[in-house]
Amino acid sequence: MESGRLRHRIIIQAPTRAGDAMGQAIETWATYATVWADVQPLKGREFFEAQKVSSEVSAKIITRYVSGVTPKCRIVHGTSTYRIVGEIINPGMKNITLHFMVTQQPQAAT
Repeated sequence: MESGRLRHRIIIQAPTRAGDAMGQAIETWATYATVWADVQPLKGREFFEAQKVSSEVSAKIITRYVSGVTPKCRIVHGTSTYRIVGEIINPGMKNITLHFMVTQQPQAAT
């Protein structure tokens, strides 16, 4: 992988559960890893092919291999938050790169 392509700083977050004062479980997000990535909005033929798998896919994110990342994680890039769609791709099972097909989550109202 060419290191120059990994020019976007992203945060991979994992879900955590904590209890509130009433004992109710609350899902929060904790930083799992901060890595460099190539964030590619899908367009044209690639977008069409991705829609065969899921109509929600809007981008592909490529990072160096990070162990322990699951589809339950999410990715934060700048002010955008992405949900991982489907399985995480580890090309050739070589543990060199990871490819995430993602969909952008709507911004929370403030």
